[in-house]
Amino acid sequence: MNNMETVGPPPPYDDKRSGAEGDRSLEMEEGDFRIAYWVEKNVRQAFIRKVYSIITLQLLLTVAIVAVFTFVTPVNTFVINHIPIYYASYGVFLICYLVLVFCQKIQRRFPWNIILMTIFTLSLGFMTGTIASMHETKAVILAMIITTVITITVTVFSFQTKVDLTTWTGFFCILAIVLLVTSITTTIVLVYKYIYWVHMLYSTICAIIFTLFLAYDTQLLLGNKRFSISPEDYVYGAIQIYVDVIYIFLSFLRLGSRR
Repeated sequence: MNNMETVGPPPPYDDKRSGAEGDRSLEMEEGDFRIAYWVEKNVRQAFIRKVYSIITLQLLLTVAIVAVFTFVTPVNTFVINHIPIYYASYGVFLICYLVLVFCQKIQRRFPWNIILMTIFTLSLGFMTGTIASMHETKAVILAMIITTVITITVTVFSFQTKVDLTTWTGFFCILAIVLLVTSITTTIVLVYKYIYWVHMLYSTICAIIFTLFLAYDTQLLLGNKRFSISPEDYVYGAIQIYVDVIYIFLSFLRLGSRR
């Protein structure tokens, strides 16, 4: 699996040793294993701190863009009258996302990974801001509050639960297929005729699926489950969770808006 590593049990000890020499060898092996464990734990903790620091900066930048697009009237009017801004930002976001996810060499090469991730964050922020500018201010604020509560709750759950979601890869592949088919079908239906309940159903499905993906991607960061993201792939880990949070916000924004 790309960007993932399997966390296996420690190697078995050789029980054929005997006497003082065997005891000393066993103690050395146990000591080496404890050192390796603590080194790995420290590396993983530093990795998690780095990922969440990046996500925090991404979300703060996105909130600032959304606030400008929502509360500054000239900007709001300009964006509504120039819809191509949305399509341009979405195209840039999609290209950067695909490059960062599938090109590990760029993903791990400084400063290109930081430059691409910055462009990726700005483009997704502009896309989110463009969508927010087309909805009521109350709906934007409510969606932000709900997203914040859900993100914190899911993160705490993912850290505390004993359920290993990283082994449910097949289930999440099915969810991705369901999301793709639902998106295509909904787009076709709404292009020809706007149907309120179809719009609401699609938004609900998106909110549920991306909430589950948030829990899955969070557990991949922890390193204490069957599969985990390599500590070298902090960019990959950050953009996955960032995308999950943004799409949860957009789903609830559609649900809470009357426009």
